[in-house]
Amino acid sequence: MNDVLVARLITFLETGTPPEGLFAPDAFCDLTLPQWRLQARGVEDLIVLRKGGHPAPGTVARHRVDPTPKGFVIEVEERWEQDGRHWYCRELIRADIEADTIARLSVYCTGDWDEAQQRRHAEEVTLLEP
Repeated sequence: MNDVLVARLITFLETGTPPEGLFAPDAFCDLTLPQWRLQARGVEDLIVLRKGGHPAPGTVARHRVDPTPKGFVIEVEERWEQDGRHWYCRELIRADIEADTIARLSVYCTGDWDEAQQRRHAEEVTLLEP
């Protein structure tokens, strides 16, 4: 597994700006949301796709990484503030590595939870683990 690429991907998720050497020039991303699917090819389009969904910087509050034969899978929990509101989402991302860069991403997102959804979830569900 490539710890440098994992750290760079987390930086990209938190800032919306990819560190040098993170993506292959023609990197491809396939993003699946609860009721939508989007794709991007090339670094600039990946940035547009990311900032379209998460325009504000945030934090990856929690993550777990598992190696795969072609790269890694990372599970992340993200939090950010936008327009004075606090947001949350969980994502599972499969990253395929070629030539020490991420060449392909498959992203599965829970969708973005605003404060009301987070509050409703906390009132209705007791999680067994964080």
